[in-house]
Amino acid sequence: MKKTLIAAALALCASSSAMAQTAVVAATPDYTFTGNAGLFSDYRFRGFSQTNMRPAFQGGFDFAHSSGFYLGNWNSNVASELYSGGNIEMDFYGGYKFKTGDFSWDIGTLYYYYPGSNLGGHTIDNTEIYGAGGWGPFTLKYSHGVSNFFGTPGSKNNFYLDAAAVFDLGNGWGANAHVGYQKLKNATKSDGSEINGYIDYRAGVTKDLNGWLVGASLVTTSKKDWYQTTKGKDAGRLGLVVNLTRAF
Repeated sequence: MKKTLIAAALALCASSSAMAQTAVVAATPDYTFTGNAGLFSDYRFRGFSQTNMRPAFQGGFDFAHSSGFYLGNWNSNVASELYSGGNIEMDFYGGYKFKTGDFSWDIGTLYYYYPGSNLGGHTIDNTEIYGAGGWGPFTLKYSHGVSNFFGTPGSKNNFYLDAAAVFDLGNGWGANAHVGYQKLKNATKSDGSEINGYIDYRAGVTKDLNGWLVGASLVTTSKKDWYQTTKGKDAGRLGLVVNLTRAF
């Protein structure tokens, strides 16, 4: 959802695992509980660094029922300068997944929370509802903001459209690509000019090393200077993000 590198990594692992199964079919459990953890050279959310281009440790847990309903939690460190004193992002989500023929579908709600932050006397948060459709390696997802965009006044009804693809290249190798459009309301740049939206891009490769997934991605945006890091660098500039992740 937000977390495009983790999502791509887990999708690739799931695909590789399915191809390696033997003809013996085990009974599907009613409930599954899985987790993931990873170390990233930078945390990019929709193209922009959330950690002042410093490393991030990320991880979460997912609970799923065989009916298609699921709940999950995902967490990452963030730059406290960006989130008014908050240095942790905690995401909570739930939804329903199902299939129709060759298509897979996913609908749900995602809540972003930044404990310890204080913007105008309120803790920074954000709520989105989303719907996604998938066919083969391709996914198209729409996320609609039903609250102010991370504390920005008057920014409800923003949205994000995300097109992504994940390919299994064999021998543990994978490739992924993504393009997204973020529509904004009442957002301004550091010079006071308005920014109505932007496009972000990502392309990467992964390698499965006995369950450990190593990845590298190039990330950039069409509005690199929306805001700057504490060192005065454009937070959306072209950058290489490398990561090591594990699902368990």
